[in-house]
Amino acid sequence: MDVYEAVTSRRAVRSFSDRPVPREVLERVLATAVRAPSGSNLQPWHAFVVTGAPLADLKKRAAERLATGDPWDEPEYEMYPPVLRSPYRERRAAFGEQRYGALGIARDDLEARQRAAAGNWDCFGAPAALFCYLDRGLGRPQWSDAGMFLQTVMLLLRAEGVHSCPQMAWAKFHRTVAEIVAPPAELLLFCGMSIGYEDAAADRSRTGRAPLAETVTFVDG
Repeated sequence: MDVYEAVTSRRAVRSFSDRPVPREVLERVLATAVRAPSGSNLQPWHAFVVTGAPLADLKKRAAERLATGDPWDEPEYEMYPPVLRSPYRERRAAFGEQRYGALGIARDDLEARQRAAAGNWDCFGAPAALFCYLDRGLGRPQWSDAGMFLQTVMLLLRAEGVHSCPQMAWAKFHRTVAEIVAPPAELLLFCGMSIGYEDAAADRSRTGRAPLAETVTFVDG
């Protein structure tokens, strides 16, 4: 698979089969992904990969929290600004409309939307999950570095025929994740990532992207 194919075939898959991802595949991907760039080569990310019984335990604990109405953990960072300006507000709305529309969920059916969102904390059935942490003392540039690392992981997974779904949603259950992976206190959970082989019956609709002219400006002669 060439780079262009890896980029265009990568998408956030939300329905995985239970086929295990071989340990050697995960190790190969992560050993290569550390070549991702980072300012002054800080390599600020720390990834925990969870599979097997520990992942089953994590999913069980998360499901119990959802079932009992346990509120989300106190946020450790702001995922989105309190007020999204245009065009970001419209893009987010369009995503929600497409995502829930594909599931046949009406805009005003809050209960059904919550059920669909709950799939996040089951990793959408994936047999592997990665949790990306950063040191609390680092700044915005290092968060950018972590994003480049995560994108590199996702593209390498595509080269292995594996799919993924990055999920900030796990930051809402950071205490539960910590019960399983036991991170050092100085680390903060940025996001999770579900990893696995796509369910053959999964919906393969793709979310759109803004026209190039909206996000890129060429300055030339």
